[in-house]
Amino acid sequence: MASLRPPAAVRAPFEGRTWREFGYVLTGLPLSVLSFSLAVTLVSAGAGLLVTFLGIPVLAGALTVCRGFGAVERARARGLLGLDVRAPEPARGRTGGALSWMGATLKSGVSWRHLLYAFVHFPWAVFSFPVTLALWAWGWGLFTYPLWQWVFPMYAGQDGLQVYGDETHALYLDSPFEIAVTSLVGLVFVLVWPWVTRGLVAVDRLMVSGLLGPSRLADRVTELESDRGVVVDTAAADLRRIERDLHDGAQARLVALAMDLGLAKERLARDPLAAAAMVDEAHGEVKLALQELRDLARGIHPAVLTDRGLDAALSAVAARCTVPVSVEVDLPGRPAAAIEGIAYFTVSELLQNVSKHSRAARAWVDVWRRDDRLMLQVRDDGAGGADPAAGRGLAGLAERIDAVDGVLAVDSPSGGPTTVTAELPWRP
Repeated sequence: MASLRPPAAVRAPFEGRTWREFGYVLTGLPLSVLSFSLAVTLVSAGAGLLVTFLGIPVLAGALTVCRGFGAVERARARGLLGLDVRAPEPARGRTGGALSWMGATLKSGVSWRHLLYAFVHFPWAVFSFPVTLALWAWGWGLFTYPLWQWVFPMYAGQDGLQVYGDETHALYLDSPFEIAVTSLVGLVFVLVWPWVTRGLVAVDRLMVSGLLGPSRLADRVTELESDRGVVVDTAAADLRRIERDLHDGAQARLVALAMDLGLAKERLARDPLAAAAMVDEAHGEVKLALQELRDLARGIHPAVLTDRGLDAALSAVAARCTVPVSVEVDLPGRPAAAIEGIAYFTVSELLQNVSKHSRAARAWVDVWRRDDRLMLQVRDDGAGGADPAAGRGLAGLAERIDAVDGVLAVDSPSGGPTTVTAELPWRP
């Protein structure tokens, strides 16, 4: 069925996208005329009144009006072009009064960009409106000329559409050949019209997204706020995990050990052999408690990572994996401690996933530096099917990496193999 589908050039004049873009251009001119007229009038009045205090509220009102038209333009772009541009933060004064609001509006770069859009979009709308409307009208009019050519001899008293005429000579499109050629010329215009319209609308897309959305600084602040929330949640989760491990593991074992030693002390005088057996059992519990505390300390931050770096630390992690792991670390130096710690725990968690879920026979760990990025890659020959959206393991790992401007990519088709690549910033 796909082979019977007409080419894109033939489908374009009849697609909904083309007519939505055409509607966007048609509605753009009256809105642009209105916004440009108001902007010029209010800004001129405000600039002229700056010699008095009245110029400040007039200018602030002009910028507010432009922001209102910007909201309309974003809604129009969203509805007709499918372009979703996030609304910028409103201008808010520190104290909440009228003077504070006017100051915040006048100092807002977003407000001035909305004013710039009103000035720039007006000449563009004046150009794009007649171009696309003329192509549409001439294209469909000439293409359908055979259907309405009869109107001229019946109601206009002439043979057909007049191409040329003076006092002595006139040329009409009335023969079958001329009518057919006219229709073919119209067909060319009809086929060209959608692509010209899309080219014109592409400029509108750039203006809307570049001038009517939040600034890059605001986007970066929002991203950092989100990353900070992820870091705080991750730190809180790590603290809860440490508390749970201490409470359920080493602490419970040490409490039981204290009770056993108390009983051994009571029996030491009347039953030395039983007391010795209890002390020997307590000695084993002490070893287990120490091992649990070492594992807990290694989970917080391993000493080998601090002392010897990623190569030795990852080799130690690989040695504890249930499958053979080859580790290759090629770094010219050591990154910042925070980045090094994230890299260690990323590889550690990925190797835990290999041990628990992959059913792999072998795994490989590669670490290298590329420009100003630290690259990590963990591969295995297991069953595959790892999906970050399916559970909290890989998803949480991706959030932690994203919090430091990193990227986690998972390639794990069903049946394997699995390749997980992490990219972290190199911060010396």
